[in-house]
Amino acid sequence: MVRALFPGTFDPIHYGHMDIATRAAKLFDEVVMAVYDKPLKSLMFSPEERMALVSEAFKDDPKIKVTGYSGLTIEFAQKIQAQVIVRGLRVFSDFEFEFRMALANQRMAGDAVETVALITAEQHTFLSSSTVREIAMLNGNVSSMVPPHVERALKAKVAQMGEHSPPNALRD
Repeated sequence: MVRALFPGTFDPIHYGHMDIATRAAKLFDEVVMAVYDKPLKSLMFSPEERMALVSEAFKDDPKIKVTGYSGLTIEFAQKIQAQVIVRGLRVFSDFEFEFRMALANQRMAGDAVETVALITAEQHTFLSSSTVREIAMLNGNVSSMVPPHVERALKAKVAQMGEHSPPNALRD
């Protein structure tokens, strides 16, 4: 069995993430969506909220599991015996970042865990969680970017945060 790890903050999960995970599930026996708990950036949703949103997005796909994690991604991959780390590439700058991360992971783990990058579908190249959050915070329509349950969660979170939170406060 080949287990793939798809790590991220998923704040929030959007159709681009879902596309990569669904395509990875066609290639690997199991895909573990790992929600990182303490990134070095501001988040809108708590780790528990993000895990619930990701879980709901994949509730009907038995090949996709959801868990949380902290610490180094490569160490978590080894802990769960993942043979592959899946990453999505949207634009050229993503490649440079992911290339450096893959090399660092190789340095730490040798060839025990491979990195596989999937190119995003063309319709998702503009999508990022920060874009989704900013549009939602400005009361824009995100229905074409996220599933309905995520759209509802965004609206509730924006209402909870109030109008006094500036849109750029949650950039990643």
